[in-house]
Amino acid sequence: MRRREFIKLLGGVAAWPISARAQQEAKIPRIGIVDNAPMWQTFRQALRELGYVEGQTVNYEYRYSDGAPDRLAMVVGELIRRPVDLIATFGTPPTQAAQAATTTIPIVMIGIGDAVRAGLVASLARPGGNITGNTILSPDLGGKRLQILREAIASVSRVAYLANPDNASTMATLAEMKHAAASAGMTLIGAEVGSGTEFEGAFTAMLRERPDALLVSNDPLHQFHIDWIIAFLAQHRLPGMFYAKENVAAGGLMAYGASVPDLFRVPPATCTASCKAPSPPTCRSSCRRSSISPSI
Repeated sequence: MRRREFIKLLGGVAAWPISARAQQEAKIPRIGIVDNAPMWQTFRQALRELGYVEGQTVNYEYRYSDGAPDRLAMVVGELIRRPVDLIATFGTPPTQAAQAATTTIPIVMIGIGDAVRAGLVASLARPGGNITGNTILSPDLGGKRLQILREAIASVSRVAYLANPDNASTMATLAEMKHAAASAGMTLIGAEVGSGTEFEGAFTAMLRERPDALLVSNDPLHQFHIDWIIAFLAQHRLPGMFYAKENVAAGGLMAYGASVPDLFRVPPATCTASCKAPSPPTCRSSCRRSSISPSI
């Protein structure tokens, strides 16, 4: 990442619009995080390495949606009213909730499947608006994942894909993969899970479709339940292809995608000096494509 750019970003947040009450407090940047989880430790460590120590030179505010899509707007609203100087999000649904709630507070998105298709940025080269971050461009990689899966298991012909109906990126991937599977002479089975209470029922229904393997997305909700997913696959002896390399270390069969900790090592594209202005900021830095590689 560009160290100078990120220091410039956080160094300027004291100049961004904040309430009169906050102005009377110590001028320490306050970052709002939606759905704090272990992977955010890497994000905070990256900031510490830049000199931003929690409680001294930066503060964090945490709000939780508990995997409920209808809570995202509420928790983002709480962060805005706190107020925070920057909102950090993992995945498409929280980022879309933040986008809908503010055009003035900078948003750093992490691990977005396809930021352009999701309507989060105008382009990767020039995002525009108040959003920047990184993208894993998952819809474009569906065909490659199917190819790797078939090379590893020649008998694979029916593949299930785990999508979140509330995540535009995973639904775009599902549509892309249906075309890729048809071109490869394979059948794609959609399995949709949009809340933590839906896993058991959706996976039981999926088994009735007799899949030869399951593709698991990088959706935050699915990643929060990855141990349950891996245990289910092991119990039913169903091969799994994952997006995150860490899922293989946790017991999954194989992955083709980015490293989750790498996604959280602070996106290198950051807001420029215009983020300091009292008018709505414009993020002119480019969004970063995360590196993709196989893991078995």
